[in-house]
Amino acid sequence: MSELKTAKELLEGAHLLAEDIVAVRVNGAIVDLLTPIPADSDITPVRASEPDGVEVIRHSTAHVMADAVQRLFPGTKVTIGPSIADGFYYDFAKSGAAFSEDDLAKIEQTMLQIAKAKSRFRREVVTRDEAIALFESMGETFKVEIIRGIPEGEPITLYRHGEKGQEWVDLCAGPHVPNTKFLRAVKLMSVAGAYWRGDERNPMLQRIYGTAFASKEDLEEHLKRIEDAKARDHRKLGKELDLFMFDPIAPAMPFFLPKGAYVYNRLIGYVRELYERDGYDEVITPQAFDPKLFRESGHLGNYNENMYRLWTEDHLDESVKKEGSVAADLQQNSFALKPMNCPSHCVIFGSRKRSYRELPWRMADFGRLHRYERGGVVHGLSRVRSFCQDDAHIFCTQDQVAGEIEQFIKLLYEVYSAFKFEKIDIKLATRPDKRLGSDADWDLSEGALEAGLKKAGLPFEILPGEGAFYGPKIEFHVHDALKRSWQLGTMQYDPNLPERFGLSYIGEDGKEHRPIMLHRAILGSLERFYSVLLEHCGGNFPVWLAPKQAIVVTVSEKAEEYARQVAADLKRAGVRVDVDLSADKLGAKVRNARLGRYPYMCVIGLKEAESGTVGVRSRDQGELGAMPVAEFITKLLAESRAPSAP
Repeated sequence: MSELKTAKELLEGAHLLAEDIVAVRVNGAIVDLLTPIPADSDITPVRASEPDGVEVIRHSTAHVMADAVQRLFPGTKVTIGPSIADGFYYDFAKSGAAFSEDDLAKIEQTMLQIAKAKSRFRREVVTRDEAIALFESMGETFKVEIIRGIPEGEPITLYRHGEKGQEWVDLCAGPHVPNTKFLRAVKLMSVAGAYWRGDERNPMLQRIYGTAFASKEDLEEHLKRIEDAKARDHRKLGKELDLFMFDPIAPAMPFFLPKGAYVYNRLIGYVRELYERDGYDEVITPQAFDPKLFRESGHLGNYNENMYRLWTEDHLDESVKKEGSVAADLQQNSFALKPMNCPSHCVIFGSRKRSYRELPWRMADFGRLHRYERGGVVHGLSRVRSFCQDDAHIFCTQDQVAGEIEQFIKLLYEVYSAFKFEKIDIKLATRPDKRLGSDADWDLSEGALEAGLKKAGLPFEILPGEGAFYGPKIEFHVHDALKRSWQLGTMQYDPNLPERFGLSYIGEDGKEHRPIMLHRAILGSLERFYSVLLEHCGGNFPVWLAPKQAIVVTVSEKAEEYARQVAADLKRAGVRVDVDLSADKLGAKVRNARLGRYPYMCVIGLKEAESGTVGVRSRDQGELGAMPVAEFITKLLAESRAPSAP
């Protein structure tokens, strides 16, 4: 067995130790600098500024926050405090009033004082009995419960920081930064309630959220992005721009208003144009089905809790006979609103005999879908209960799979480029625990998607266990203008639904063969894509997508007649235009037009009326000066074509 040395000693021996190193990677795992490891280990430094280093900083900052809380509020008990995306949190059991904004400021100040002391984080391995005795003596009942739940044989580690006699200690697996000097760029964000272990039967705790970075510059950039995100929040913009609304009469189901409906329908129209070019056939399928369809597809066994049900009058009469209660078997037999299109597309494919000459068959559907999402997860347009997808299913032979994946990816990148999504991460989600089909089927399915990605020459990451119950999937995650990642497009390989529906085609050999079914979407849920796009562009839709492309505003009522004529000319040419003939002053009209995010503003006074021009102001380019109406129309129409329209 190799001699044990600390990671710090190994770095020193390899002349790799530097001031900004907070941990090391050992065989893929991240450990503290003072953790004993085999001397022949292959190690890589983890620097404070890289993502893994920032996560270590946040984990350590959570400890310092808990230390500060207990210094300021004696008697407060601690529970858990993990790092999370963009920050960390810690849950506390505190008697008396909830933490206030003033409390957060005091806690943050105390944290900075602790960090300034540059105290070392010290790791300690203890027995179960030692850990229980320690935390029982401290009155930390939640920690004792956690320790009792750790499986026998697993190592139990503690982390301490602070000066002797003032040490703060926590049960933790680590890793942590070498000392608190790395924890000076911190910010406490908010307080929320949280049940212990997420169970409403347990005590309510107070959760403090915070964030931390390697430098104050990185923290300031992050806080600016948060402010930008608030300004770009699609719910806020949707209301300001009169795009959509919600009402309790249809919870989590959006109402698209005229301007918002234009954008929605233009998105669909844009995708339709590409479908016509690329050989897709659009179908229209029912929204409600007999449950036997979903039994056959496997959804009743794997997706039942997310499906909406319909009861007919006959069903209700039958329920009255059963003493007024709707029996479980009645629920199983009630019609269901479709949560996805794939089963109905299988019905279409299986409606007659098919030949190999018809394959690949690319079947598209913009039908409305309904999924019951829990109240706690619905969020504006991002997570709704009624939506549609740019959904399509490709029925093909095994030999055609790689080519179809390659063609789909090419189309997807074309679409994302049109919306100026420049950074795309690709992830391959593999078999979940709850799934249809054999391991051999999944081996084939996952291998096919992986081969398609490799053929396209695209890097990707594996997401174990994140596939759909009927097949693995490729996920496409786009980065928006605020550097946030959103999962939009998917490609899923499915041999299971064709098997369950008994689908077949006649091959060149005259025999029946089972087709492969590829599920694919580019925008995904249109509602979700709408929310992402709205925040990505900050409400500044490109000219081709904007609900109104221009607004005509008058300097005074003397130019009103000419302004009406200009607006009419623009409309006849196909420009989507508003006109402001109100008695407001020009400054107010200009301000309102800017708030309306119009791509162009045409300012008209007596000078423009006499010369037959318009004063053009571009939302994106500023003042463009006077321009003949015909020239402005030509310019606008040239920008009205979608970037990748055929």
